[in-house]
Amino acid sequence: MGTFITFPELLLWLPLLIALGCFFIKKESVTKSFALLGSLLVLAIAIVSLSYTSAAFKTYNDVNYIWLSHIGTSFYLSLEGAGRLLALLTAVCFPIIFISTYKNSYKNANAFYGLMMLSQCGLMGVFVAKDALVFYFFWELALIPVYFLCSRWGGEKSIQATFKFFVYTFTGSLLMLTGIIYVYLHTGTRAFEDGTIAQHSFALQSFYNTTLTAGEQGWLFWLFFVAFAIKMPVFPFHSWQPDTYDQSPTSVTMVLSGIMVKMGLFGVIRWLIPVFPLAIPKVTTLVMVLCIAGIIYASCIAMVQDNLKKLVAYSSIAHIGLMCAAVFAMNEIALQGVMIQMFNHGINIIGLWIVIDIIEKQTGIKNMSQLGGIAQKAPALTIMLVVIAFANIALPLTNAFVGEFMLFTGVFKYSLWMAVISGTSVILAGVYTLNMLQKVLYGNTNAVTENMKDISLNQKLGLGLIVVMVFIFGIYPQPMIELTKTAVSVLVSK
Repeated sequence: MGTFITFPELLLWLPLLIALGCFFIKKESVTKSFALLGSLLVLAIAIVSLSYTSAAFKTYNDVNYIWLSHIGTSFYLSLEGAGRLLALLTAVCFPIIFISTYKNSYKNANAFYGLMMLSQCGLMGVFVAKDALVFYFFWELALIPVYFLCSRWGGEKSIQATFKFFVYTFTGSLLMLTGIIYVYLHTGTRAFEDGTIAQHSFALQSFYNTTLTAGEQGWLFWLFFVAFAIKMPVFPFHSWQPDTYDQSPTSVTMVLSGIMVKMGLFGVIRWLIPVFPLAIPKVTTLVMVLCIAGIIYASCIAMVQDNLKKLVAYSSIAHIGLMCAAVFAMNEIALQGVMIQMFNHGINIIGLWIVIDIIEKQTGIKNMSQLGGIAQKAPALTIMLVVIAFANIALPLTNAFVGEFMLFTGVFKYSLWMAVISGTSVILAGVYTLNMLQKVLYGNTNAVTENMKDISLNQKLGLGLIVVMVFIFGIYPQPMIELTKTAVSVLVSK
């Protein structure tokens, strides 16, 4: 146990303290400012932590408190590998969300921002947990505030959408908990600093070192995978997503699509593949076929969508499906591409949601067929949307190009025909993205868009930060490649 506050502790407890503070602030403007300043402080800590990634600074990045030693669990947190990258993504996204939606007004704003920061705490906990029980605790903690945010501040059909979201995620969580308990009962003894000897252990390393048979790993794999697949989501566990995205407040949708779906991919990378290595060769082809089927299915549905929110939702399903397929290709370039793309996809998809929120707030319309001519009225918004939309389809010199190139290279190394079929999603993405830009931005204005105004200063700042990252990580991706290299080599060696 360290003698000072470590980075994972700061990233975890600061959002929690800020959330508690928000609940007690009654004035909306003060609550907004408090949440924004708190999220900026979390971002500053995440950025500083990037200077302490080497093994020499292990004491800055690891903390292990005695918790429930009699059952073999400790409060073990570690900021490393994919977890570090996703913690950084979480820290980056929340200030952008708060800045770009700063002028939005919410009933009971203190509860809204308190729950938003509580979800950030849960997300950080998922990404830094190195104990299965702690991981499960934060997995649920991240979901609970989102459930209340969606149901309380959502659209007209938010109750139905939230109920479906709850049933899916709760079912997946119960399956995963069953798997965690079974694996725990097959771990060895563990000694704690307080002298306690536990018969079994929830530590991640203990889960890696179990003596489960190939048959046991085979069915346990599916208990974990279904929970992670629902969260991503991948076909056929995706049906909760479009309605939830459509009915949730846009700020919450940004958290769901930009960060929370990465919980599933992260679970596969850190927990599923290393814990059940004997099951992976038997299930890889089936999982990749499901992912690729989902890519084509979601892309085709996106092509015929008129609802902007659902178009972006199905686009996200296609992108996540490609990342999941690349994970199971199990080669270094694919895994490194997944980690890079998780970060870049989170940035780009939040940019799209910001634009959709601006359009919906000004026009009250979500259907593309009822829009048009926005470029004439809002040139700054148009430039931002075009850049982010092109980044979302991985145009060269944008951030998503590097990661997507590595993804397809990794899938190609595993299977030529899978790479060819999944590669058609690039064409389909271009079709529905260009169609969206044409219908929304160009043509003549109408009664709905005639009074459209250009974006405000806070929206320019939020979108401008995203555009800057699009070009920086597209033109010079080397820092991110270096950040993910060590994590990938450790995973492949397991």
